[in-house]
Amino acid sequence: MMPGVSMDNPVAARSRGFSPGRIVLYLILGLFCLYYLLPLYVMAVNSVKPLSEITSGGMMSLPDEWTLAPWRAAWSQAQVGVEATGLRPYFMNSILMVVPAVALSTIMGALNGYVLTKWAFRGSTVLFGLLLFGCFIPFQMVLIPMARMLGLMGLAGSVAGLVFVHVVYGIGFSTLYFRNYYAAFPTELVRAAQIDGAGFFRIFWRILLPSSGPIAVVCIIWQFTNIWNDFLFGASFSDFDSQPMTVALNNLVQSSTGVREYNVHFAGAIMAALPTLLVYIVAGRFFVRGLMAGSVKG
Repeated sequence: MMPGVSMDNPVAARSRGFSPGRIVLYLILGLFCLYYLLPLYVMAVNSVKPLSEITSGGMMSLPDEWTLAPWRAAWSQAQVGVEATGLRPYFMNSILMVVPAVALSTIMGALNGYVLTKWAFRGSTVLFGLLLFGCFIPFQMVLIPMARMLGLMGLAGSVAGLVFVHVVYGIGFSTLYFRNYYAAFPTELVRAAQIDGAGFFRIFWRILLPSSGPIAVVCIIWQFTNIWNDFLFGASFSDFDSQPMTVALNNLVQSSTGVREYNVHFAGAIMAALPTLLVYIVAGRFFVRGLMAGSVKG
């Protein structure tokens, strides 16, 4: 505490809170925030404008005529006046892909982290290193072997095949999260449960998993964001009926002929981004807490 300044003095506390240095810092952060949010503003404003207002040079201004026609066009048809399915069925494809892929990779990562910390065996460190190495393999390197494997399994061009791909590629990250979290979990509790007769899965379901909320939120947010926003795997391993939202959005933009319908494209882009945005709004405050939960042992 500074000499002569009492924490009970609200005037002194307010004067310290609005120091010139802090005001300058807030101004700089506000400018960076505006710069970062400018593309979102452009997308949102132009998604509710008629195309004529955009092509006349009014991209940064608020719309003179508000309309939801671009949103309806992006959702129900790929181009205004052309018979097509739009983003609606592909949105469901993404949901059917993301939900099981996130659930499976999270549960498998939790089991792997549990085994690698509380049931360690000879070679477990090497196995964890190999899983960690898999996190840094570029996507492009696995396209051909993964396509071959999906063909052998009969999953090529299907939503189930995309689920399999994302589960395999996400196990390394989820294992890393849970392994570091469980390393700080008291081993004595596991030993006490073993003495009481609890087995492998009972210890996991009754003791470790109920206490894994913070790191599970981190894993779910990370996996959901990566899988929902993925384009390369979706474009490589899906057919027309199983394409995810990101691939359909690219097709929507590429399908425009003549004058590009920027308002429809902006509306479709916001639709594709809304699920991840909602996830961060709802659970984003737990993300950093979960990352820090297992960082300090003891």
